[in-house]
Amino acid sequence: MQFLKILFWCLLAFVAALFTYGNWHSITIQLWSNLVADVNLPFLLLITFLAGLVPTALMGGARRWSLRQRLSQSERTVEALRAAPPGAAIQTTAPQAPAPSTLPPGAHPAAVPPGGA
Repeated sequence: MQFLKILFWCLLAFVAALFTYGNWHSITIQLWSNLVADVNLPFLLLITFLAGLVPTALMGGARRWSLRQRLSQSERTVEALRAAPPGAAIQTTAPQAPAPSTLPPGAHPAAVPPGGA
């Protein structure tokens, strides 16, 4: 299987070299303020390919990292649940409910003077 992978990459490199050799033309690109750039076609194609690949690869890596973090947190929770004796309370990181209000029903917090009623 490794041989087929190496053969595929060698074939792809050979095709890219043939394409580069056959299309080694200078392309004129009009930039801003009458600025002109002469770029070889294979170089231009490589730059445009990387302009699409790099941001996508960065986003995929960030997503993969966040999923790994979530998975490791879930695994730690599962291990804590397995290690706890039956019926024991497990402390979680879930948000706690807000404390009950001492205001009378319908009263707005800004309407109560400081120091109570």
